[in-house]
Amino acid sequence: MARWQADARERLRQAALELFAEQGFTATTVPMITARAGLTTRTFFRHFADKREVLFADEAELPAYAEQLVTEAPADASPLTIILDGLRAVAEARFEGRKDTVRQWRAIVATDAGLRERELQKRAALAAAIRDGFCARGLDPTRAALLAETSATLMYVSVTEWLEIDDDRKLYDVIETALAALRATLDA
Repeated sequence: MARWQADARERLRQAALELFAEQGFTATTVPMITARAGLTTRTFFRHFADKREVLFADEAELPAYAEQLVTEAPADASPLTIILDGLRAVAEARFEGRKDTVRQWRAIVATDAGLRERELQKRAALAAAIRDGFCARGLDPTRAALLAETSATLMYVSVTEWLEIDDDRKLYDVIETALAALRATLDA
């Protein structure tokens, strides 16, 4: 038998999400998570720094991915094309086919002030990465910051709406609708 089970990280994550949903984030302990997963506390800490990381560990690479999408876009691409291509890539890679999981995650985060703060930090890091990507392309810092903050807001508003609808619309379709609403609002 292998010393470390290949699926340990996913088993721990699933056990934690179940417990967070059943009894709340604050009431759930690491020993409870490991008992549910049938693993040891040592195994938990091999994969996660703490129980918050169960929710946020996989999000650490998103800002770098977003910055890469911006900096590696074709030189002649407009900022809007870069934003839309990036949002499409993130929507398809991170959200499609995971609506129930994202709903569950959002519900857990909503129950704890520390988790909500962490979510805001994640959003700020995403916007900063997009801004840095646009600055690396030669845009002035103010314009880059406006594009970045708008991109992050568009994504978060669209994800919220996507989670609230009970049809089979793709997240990117919701993003395009939200962008049209933003354009209409700015033109009004």
